[in-house]
Amino acid sequence: MLEKIKESASFLKGKVTINPKIGIVLGSGLGGLVDQVKIITEIPYKDIPNFPVSTVAGHRGSLIFGKLNNVEVMVMSGRFHYYEGYKMKEVTFPIQVMKAMGVEKLILSNAAGGMNPTFKIGDIMIIKDHINLFGDNPLMGKNYDELGPRFPSMNEAYSKRLVKLAHETGKKLGIYLQQGVYLGVTGPCFETPAEYRAFYILGADAVGMSTVPENITARHLGMEVFALSVITDLGVVGVVEEASHEEVLAAAATAGPKMVQLVAEMLPNM
Repeated sequence: MLEKIKESASFLKGKVTINPKIGIVLGSGLGGLVDQVKIITEIPYKDIPNFPVSTVAGHRGSLIFGKLNNVEVMVMSGRFHYYEGYKMKEVTFPIQVMKAMGVEKLILSNAAGGMNPTFKIGDIMIIKDHINLFGDNPLMGKNYDELGPRFPSMNEAYSKRLVKLAHETGKKLGIYLQQGVYLGVTGPCFETPAEYRAFYILGADAVGMSTVPENITARHLGMEVFALSVITDLGVVGVVEEASHEEVLAAAATAGPKMVQLVAEMLPNM
């Protein structure tokens, strides 16, 4: 594992001329942020040693180095999902490479189904905490002390400092923000009405098929994490709506510009 991380990082360092301290992972339909990045170098995943290749529609499938609002960033345009058949360690491998490249802060984004009755399609939810129902964990197996501790604390999985900054920035920009708990499941099917109800009773406000593994790995590595969801469908009790991947992409694309504006404005203050 350590050798693979070093090999991938070494390959990338030979291709890029900047050293970003902030990494961004873009989820379904949120690739519009790339259009705002001043791209310096773009490398397809298929060209990077040891990298998986994204198979989901709406994911660009490349690693981008550039500047957003004059801040150097490393952007994963397209992520890897457990439901694609990858192992947890494959899903989260790029986060370990980011850390080896010098990234200290990580921004995660996703499309999620909203279960909180105050939510509506197109809302942006700041993630304050998560519930892991993947039935798996990327840290299982041998622990490498060079990467992080055997039993990392998840007491502050999502940076309170960055959550506060997001709300201050949203208020400044006039962008209404929700806040809540994200529940991660394997997918790939959308939830049943009973599952939506059960998850909300458990304390979750939104549910999705990503983010949790990346967060766990990033915290293990000592990275500061900020994450946000675009609510693309609803699983509110009594208002469960039929969802399709195409509708999720459409809803995410509509909300995307607000998310891009928020993240771009936050970057210089992170």
